[in-house]
Amino acid sequence: MEVLLEILKYTVPSLVVFFTVLVMMRNWTKNEESRRKSEFNMHISDEILPVRLQAYERSILLLERISPESMIMRLSRNDYTARQLVKELLTNITSEFDHNIAQQTYMSIEAWEKMKAAKNQVINLINDTAKEVNPDAKGTTLGKLMLERLTELKSPPTQTAIDFLKQEVKTLFL
Repeated sequence: MEVLLEILKYTVPSLVVFFTVLVMMRNWTKNEESRRKSEFNMHISDEILPVRLQAYERSILLLERISPESMIMRLSRNDYTARQLVKELLTNITSEFDHNIAQQTYMSIEAWEKMKAAKNQVINLINDTAKEVNPDAKGTTLGKLMLERLTELKSPPTQTAIDFLKQEVKTLFL
């Protein structure tokens, strides 16, 4: 019995110290891992934020370039027929959109959906307006009619998407 008490006299304090150190080491390891993750996330955030902002800038530029009023001013020529102007407008939209498709990587799903919706609404506006004009009529006739249809809308589709993107960019800094 005396030997058992002697053994317990040395083992119990040792076990208490061992478990105390074990708990302290676990806590320290968790804290250190949390600190490293936080540091890593801040580093990534510092590198990703400029890329995300650039994606939003490029997306707004895309929307500005595919806005009907911008395209009509930029692409319309006096010698174009309505058919040629429609072809030119649709080709421009597809080209611009395809060139910037990778921007969706850095945007929210909702923002990208707004961009696609704006693109599709502009395409629908072009196609619907083109149905009202003789394909061999002057392109300027089609352009004027498109601008009239655009003014009838309460908010142009590209402007709605631009406003959404601007709001979303503001949330990156909150």
